[in-house]
Amino acid sequence: MSARHLKTIGCLNPGAPLRSGEPDQVETLAMDPLYRGYFGATRYTLRHQTFAGGWTPEITREVFERGHAVAVLPYDPVRDEIVLIEQFRAGALAAGWNPWLIEVPAGMIEPGEAPEAVARRETAEEIGLDVGRLDFVAHILCTPGGSSETLAIFCGEVSTAKVGDHGGLADEHEDIRVFTMAADEAVALLDRGALDNASTVLVLQWFALNRAKLRARWLANKEG
Repeated sequence: MSARHLKTIGCLNPGAPLRSGEPDQVETLAMDPLYRGYFGATRYTLRHQTFAGGWTPEITREVFERGHAVAVLPYDPVRDEIVLIEQFRAGALAAGWNPWLIEVPAGMIEPGEAPEAVARRETAEEIGLDVGRLDFVAHILCTPGGSSETLAIFCGEVSTAKVGDHGGLADEHEDIRVFTMAADEAVALLDRGALDNASTVLVLQWFALNRAKLRARWLANKEG
C-alpha cells in the first residue's frame, strides 16, 4: 500500500476551531528523513511564535508518518444492531497488552481516495457488507505530539441479515472475526471498560449520544 506517501490532508470537521492573532507563525528550518519504509519518520527543526510574544529557540521534533486513516461503525437501524470485528494488532503486543482487539472496520486512505470511499471499501473488505448512508462523526489527530496521522470517523448504514463470521483480505494477512451485537450490548461495552482502542471508544460514545435521532432519521427515510 502507498498510504504512507499521503502526508497531508485537510481537516474535515465543519466546525474546526480557527485561531486568530498571534502566535500564528511557524518557521521550518530543516526536514531530515530518518526512515522510509512501509511507514516513515522525519526530523523537523523549527521555531514558532509564543503566547508571550517573540519566538522559541530552535526545536527538534521527530514525527512518525503513517499516512491517514478512516474508521466506520456499521449500524443496522432496522434490527438496531452493530457489527464489530476482532483482530491481531502488533502495536498492542509491543505495548504488553492483549493483541486481539475489538474494533470497527478501518483502513488507510490511498492517494486520490476520498475518505467516504475508504469507509465503503473497508466495510466491504472486512465484514463483507455494503454501506448505504454514511454519517460523518469526526476527523481527529491520533497522536499529534509525535505523528502526522489523522483518522476520519463515520457511522455507516448496513443490513446485518447476511453478515458472515470472518472477513479481511488474505493478501494483506488479515484474519478478522466478525460478530454482530444488539446496539444496547455494544454501548454496554463502554460501561464495562471492555474496549481499549481509541477509534472504537470514540465512535461508540458518539453513537450512544446520537443513536435515537440517527435511527429515527434513517428509518424515516427508508419508509419514505
